[in-house]
Amino acid sequence: MRIANIMCRPGTHLQGLIARSRLGRTPRTRSFATPAFDTSNPRIPPYLKLVKNYEKVKEVLGKGTALTLAEKILYSHLDNVEESLLTNTNGGRDIRGSANLKLKPDRVAMQDASAQMALLQFMTCSLPSTAIPASIHCDHLIVGERGAKSDLESGIKMNQEVFDFLESAARKYGIEFWPPGAGIIHQSVLENYAAPGLMMLGTDSHTPNAGGLSTIAIGVGGADAVEALVGAPWELKAPRILGVELTGKLSGWASPKDVILNLAGQLTVRGGTGFIIEYFGPGVETLSCTGMATACNMGAEVGATTSIFPFSPAHVRYLEATHRHDVAAEAKKFSDIVHLRADADAKYDEVITIDLSALEPHINGPFTPDLSTPLSQFKQTVEEQNWPDKLSAGLIGSCTNSSYEDMTRVEGMVREAMEAGLKPTSDFYITPGSDQIRETLRRDGPLETFKEAGGTVLSNACGPCIGQWKRHDGVEKGTPNAIFTSYNRNFRGRNDGNPDTMNFLASPEIVTAMAFAGTTTFNPMTDSLPTPTGKEFRFRPPSGLEIPAQPFEIAREEFRPLSQAPDASVAVAIPPTSERLALLEPFDPFPASDLSGLRVLVKITGKCTTDTISAAGPWLKYKGHLPNISANTLNTAVNAETGEVNAAYDLDGSRHTIPELGILWREAGRPWLAVAEHNYGEGSAREHAALQPRYLGARVVLTKSFARIHETNLKKQGVVPLTFADEADYDRIGAGDEVDTVGLYDMLRNGGKGEVALKVKKHKTGDQFSIKTKHAISEDQAGFILAGSALNLLSKR
Repeated sequence: MRIANIMCRPGTHLQGLIARSRLGRTPRTRSFATPAFDTSNPRIPPYLKLVKNYEKVKEVLGKGTALTLAEKILYSHLDNVEESLLTNTNGGRDIRGSANLKLKPDRVAMQDASAQMALLQFMTCSLPSTAIPASIHCDHLIVGERGAKSDLESGIKMNQEVFDFLESAARKYGIEFWPPGAGIIHQSVLENYAAPGLMMLGTDSHTPNAGGLSTIAIGVGGADAVEALVGAPWELKAPRILGVELTGKLSGWASPKDVILNLAGQLTVRGGTGFIIEYFGPGVETLSCTGMATACNMGAEVGATTSIFPFSPAHVRYLEATHRHDVAAEAKKFSDIVHLRADADAKYDEVITIDLSALEPHINGPFTPDLSTPLSQFKQTVEEQNWPDKLSAGLIGSCTNSSYEDMTRVEGMVREAMEAGLKPTSDFYITPGSDQIRETLRRDGPLETFKEAGGTVLSNACGPCIGQWKRHDGVEKGTPNAIFTSYNRNFRGRNDGNPDTMNFLASPEIVTAMAFAGTTTFNPMTDSLPTPTGKEFRFRPPSGLEIPAQPFEIAREEFRPLSQAPDASVAVAIPPTSERLALLEPFDPFPASDLSGLRVLVKITGKCTTDTISAAGPWLKYKGHLPNISANTLNTAVNAETGEVNAAYDLDGSRHTIPELGILWREAGRPWLAVAEHNYGEGSAREHAALQPRYLGARVVLTKSFARIHETNLKKQGVVPLTFADEADYDRIGAGDEVDTVGLYDMLRNGGKGEVALKVKKHKTGDQFSIKTKHAISEDQAGFILAGSALNLLSKR
């Protein structure tokens, strides 16, 4: 049950009338006798610096101020503690939801698809190296098809110029480079960089995976990453804190994946927006580090800024198993001072309690990750909704669920079924998250078990999870079919380009059981399968190992990272005739007046994700070439006025695709705006969903609400995100209408202070009316928009 607004932090606007003196005892103050910290290893967080900053936080807020874990880590990374915590916060009493935190992250991680644009932007700043440690992970461009070896070979051949560009940039600027096949960014980060108390940014929405190791890890767009890479403070509106209390202990078929599947059903895809999800309670101590990471990974699906777990013995075990005894030792010293869990009297803005002992497996989907159904009710739901009974494929692994614990639990099931004479009835795919995982599974047996069962072991890459999947099962586009995956996201058309493929998200164990049954209505907790001998077989509740008995195997040499000092003599590889890479031209600055003569390019209805705005799959090859990738802008959006997909109409009534009309209006010098509904930009962190409309001439996006990362990305690229003050006005405005802004220029010049209205003239009737809007533009963001983009400002510093 969701309990709203009853456990609010003292002084917040949610419960500002409660006297601080009535909120319980003053927590025990701590001695800040600082031990010596190891500063020789760049993969150990700068704990000494963080301790000193934490001392400053306690001085500014008062020694007796109780903080949540998320607040402790965030505030310890403030560039200027007093400025961030005491500006417009009622003396530090109303920080959450009010303060603009200016943060100095410790590290940046970039996956290969988003790293291209991030590095192209960084290059314009003319710096010899990054200001903080950074890494590039080549994981998005490998297509899953036949198996690891052939898929990797063909992927490298197809994407060689992009990999050459990324590696050359890494050498030039001193960035660690993880080659294709090394692993998925989030698994590699968890195994190598994540550490208790660390704060990092990642150019991927599932960066919060590292929260499973008590890290504040936030998914951002490339322009945000560049801010951190050049050493500038990164701004974040202070999130509210949603506490998720875990009690009891998982048993039977329930898994850590079911925690977040259940939570997504409670919160919906918008319920976490503006929050950090912080887990606490006795149930935390019963989970593995990788299980915690799974829950944090999918926190992105409810819109949360990030998710985090408190420091626990499981973290020490995992750090030591991944050959980081030094990090574990330093983290324990840091936690002795900062206490890496919420203070006893810390208050959450909202609290949800989940009893792990009573939790049953959940299945989420199709087409949205928050449509959650308990396993016990799923068969009935399939029949009522007329979803496919036949299961086309089961796919396990990915960044969300490829841990040693996941794979050994599944291996036990596979071996048990094989001993009964069974093999998967549906196609069965396995994606190891990293070469370290793969080699450990090879050493300990599970990899061979999967192959013996007829499974296809794919490369250590994202593959089908992000649409890099070439199917050979005869399912043609437009054919309704069902797949089960242990992935994190299941938007329409995401996995294979077929809008009628229904992806149901579940734990690896449930996916595996369904793959053996070949049907979506199978319940392994109650149902049995016929064996070749005529006997009935029923799976036992799965069990596995949290970590291997011996430490993880080291990755093969060819998949280890390239790590070196910056080398100014290296030329960044961009072929002059490339169709995949292009240097960036700066966007024009905002005019010295309000905007006039804008036209509505398209009015969109329904879910409009970043996949809708900038599709992945085959379009990933153009991630480094803005003009070319802009040809897919909004190409799966639904026109609200006609019901058509990817249809827009020019002022003369001629029909075009949405990107075609955008290109025509760009060439004609006609600036435009788009109109949409709730949670616009839900999904990944891809900044192309902001860059492409900006490139085509968008100056404003007007919606009922935005997803957090996308709203920020729009501002960073000079596009103004506005929301309806009255959502009913969505029905009044339409495609082709002429729009002038009123008060926008003054608001931007005043650092985000002021109201903005839109004067609308109907295209077909000439009728005129005004629409009131709301915005969340800060002083820094106003500066970005006036300059034309954040990059325009950063390149001048």
